[in-house]
Amino acid sequence: MNLNDLLTDQPHKKLAVDGVNFLLLGTAHVSKKSAEVVKSLIDTGEFDTVAIELDELRYQAITDENRYKNLDLISIIKNKQTGLIATNLAMSAYQNRLAEQLGVEPGAEMKQAIHSAKEHDLNLWKIDRSVGITMKRTWRSLRFTEKMNLVFGFGGFFEKEEISEKEIEKLKSGDMLESTFNDFSENSESLYKSLIDERDQFMAARLKQSLLQNKSAENGVENVLVVIGAGHLKGLTNYIEQEQDENQTINQLNTLPPKSKWVKILPWLITLIILTGFAWGFSKNTDLGVDLIKTWFIYNGILSGVGAAIAGGHPLTILSAVLAAPFTSLNPTIAAGMVAALVETMIRKPKIHQFEALQQDAMHLKGWWKNPVTRVLLVFLLTNLGSAVATWVSGFKIFNQLI
Repeated sequence: MNLNDLLTDQPHKKLAVDGVNFLLLGTAHVSKKSAEVVKSLIDTGEFDTVAIELDELRYQAITDENRYKNLDLISIIKNKQTGLIATNLAMSAYQNRLAEQLGVEPGAEMKQAIHSAKEHDLNLWKIDRSVGITMKRTWRSLRFTEKMNLVFGFGGFFEKEEISEKEIEKLKSGDMLESTFNDFSENSESLYKSLIDERDQFMAARLKQSLLQNKSAENGVENVLVVIGAGHLKGLTNYIEQEQDENQTINQLNTLPPKSKWVKILPWLITLIILTGFAWGFSKNTDLGVDLIKTWFIYNGILSGVGAAIAGGHPLTILSAVLAAPFTSLNPTIAAGMVAALVETMIRKPKIHQFEALQQDAMHLKGWWKNPVTRVLLVFLLTNLGSAVATWVSGFKIFNQLI
């Protein structure tokens, strides 16, 4: 069967860039047909290169079944990567639930592209931006209300009995990342820009950059099959046809937007205000100063401990949160959640079979408390939440005591 026959009823676009032919194939992430078309196209022998809508981390996620067995929880906590790991697990859980409901593995066409490219010994380009950079840029682009909507909406996300028809239809024509956050992205221009438009720009730049890098190769690139979600087809085509400095675009889109000055200054400002309050209290009356310190220790200790307890932490983990929070709340470089999570990890070190069950447990909200790996993540997040609330509550209490 020739290319035109295979492409019947399939979203696609043919382009020529610097003498190289591109076939952009818009796929559906929950379609057996898309995987079959990808296989058939590569089997024609018309292509020397396959480009896929994956970054290195997501590539490893779908090719390495043992990836979670090698998680180093202590390094993840120390390097402040708990949020990224939790997000990846949530996305993986969503995709696994889709597979159970539809009988089709999400991303099957990407797996097929990888398998067929290796089988035919073709070049394989991973052209998407790092999912970690994408999520961080997305988070920083959101307004406070949008962030709260995203955080508090995640519980309902896990408890849905079935994925809605609306979400499934979006997956048939859209993008896995966008669809995962579908409930939150419909009215958010910031989410669309970072999850879709920026990645269209990035992938266009990566394709052109890869062409330049392969011009000097002995076996030059002539025909490239680009496998992308159908939702990227129009945007990617537009950006490929535009003139751009590929390296500058990639560097710009890989750079995290700077935090606002207030975000950097506020934690230190709070510390300064609290310490000034203590000094003011002691200058007025020793008993008042002692009472202010008691207020700070009681609220920070109790609320941080409550956070660790809600996360299902070990009694010693809860105790560590209680003892650490009053001090870490005055030091913006370290968080009470980090201390509590490290204690939880050392006391209840997860076993190999618990890492193996991680994906299955993460599919349901209760499983996050059941599995020791995800429970560590919860200890980190909820202890920090308790500490943050305590800082503001005790701060206002101290202010009231002073006046």
